Amino acid sequence: MREPDSDLNETSHPPQSLLERLKDYGQEDAFALWDELSTEERHHLVNDIQNLDLPRIDRIIRCSFRSQGLPAAAIEPVPETNVSTVEKRTMEERERWWKMGLKAISDGKLGVLLLSGGQGTRLGSSDPKGCFNIGLPSGKSLFQLQAERILCIQRLAAQSVNEGSASVTPIHWYIMTSPFTDEPTRKFFESHKYFGLEAEQVTFFQQGTIPCVSRDGRFIMETPYRVAKSPDGNGGVYSALKSSRLLEDMATRGIKYLDCCGVDNALIRVADPTFVGYFIETGVAAAAKVVRKAYPQEKVGVFVRRGKGGPFSVVEYSELDQSLASAINQETGRLRFCWSNVCLHMFTLEFLNQVANGLEKDSIYHLAEKNIPSIHGHTVGYKLEQFIFDAFPYAPSTALFEVLREEEFAPVKNANGSNFDTPDSARLLVLRLHTRWVVAAGGFLTHSVPLYATGVEVSPLCSYAGENLEAICRGRTFHAPCEIAF
Repeated sequence: MREPDSDLNETSHPPQSLLERLKDYGQEDAFALWDELSTEERHHLVNDIQNLDLPRIDRIIRCSFRSQGLPAAAIEPVPETNVSTVEKRTMEERERWWKMGLKAISDGKLGVLLLSGGQGTRLGSSDPKGCFNIGLPSGKSLFQLQAERILCIQRLAAQSVNEGSASVTPIHWYIMTSPFTDEPTRKFFESHKYFGLEAEQVTFFQQGTIPCVSRDGRFIMETPYRVAKSPDGNGGVYSALKSSRLLEDMATRGIKYLDCCGVDNALIRVADPTFVGYFIETGVAAAAKVVRKAYPQEKVGVFVRRGKGGPFSVVEYSELDQSLASAINQETGRLRFCWSNVCLHMFTLEFLNQVANGLEKDSIYHLAEKNIPSIHGHTVGYKLEQFIFDAFPYAPSTALFEVLREEEFAPVKNANGSNFDTPDSARLLVLRLHTRWVVAAGGFLTHSVPLYATGVEVSPLCSYAGENLEAICRGRTFHAPCEIAF
């Protein structure tokens, strides 16, 4: 933060040096209502403006507006050779990757990066989305499900290296919050004793905010003494990691690979050893788990190649022409553009450094047109955002890894009563998968409601992906719904 301007005490006029700086960037209208402000409000306004990195914000606004009119390179489907599909994956490959991944984890080479800046507004909650309880028999929150999967993998990694080993290498968990979710997230973790993790293995950091602008690029004023701002999107993780010096922290800890994911997936296999092993073996800079698009109009972004032999990127469903969305690959029988982005990514630390520098240099953000609360009521303007998948065009090499949505994708985005991606739909996906695990391990179920509407929950502390359940389940009968724990 800057030192207060010496002419701030002369509150009858805006501080001259600050006004000149605003004029340099065409933003002097921020002081338009100065004469109507109280002394305290004038101090608030000056502090608000002084906390803005005006040269950087001006560069972002200019580059983002300029890029809007530019034609994008034509898109092509991702080549089959860049995708590991479920049907072509052999048992031998899966076992090899699993062991490679566990070895890397036990060597402390994997960090986990969680994108958790969002509130549960669409779920009818003002709490951070990770605090949400989707109604499982255990009552566990989304945060707790991920924490316990990390605990389970730490144990499996230790056992794989040394049977009976008491030495567990902690997986460091970097959790990105926003100004709206930071304090409640920290308190939630503290009040739950970090769900069994060591407090030292969890690092919280905040994504940035950026001013909202009008259609001509001027700051929108939320109040006469405050610029309207919004979080800079989940892609803000790259600049936040750089500015908070966490990329150096990762290097100091010996981390080489980052598993990057969102908070709103109840089936997420966080720190998945199979994915880690695949990533290491292919030697790429970036990888993503993908699920097969269910039908042409499904509202998901898909991976594409930009131009002949160009880089991979993600095209949002709203940007994909209907004829392309429906096109069929005659050889495979699948949609030509079928690999859906579900925010399950893996990056090398070296590549994360390159992305942070590249995105900052290019300064191109997506412009999201919104109704923004302002001194003039709701004003149509832009929120500027970057997305996590903005990294992929910078990657010298990328691989995609298909997973089955019924095993790894249970999104929690909309309130119950909506048509899709609700807590109820996610809960049922968890219960159905875990029921299959229990039956495969020799267990039996009784249920007083139809089985399609219920099931059992297996604690992540018992099993990560259905393994090691025979001793708990074989020959036993469980009454659904219930949680199976140690």
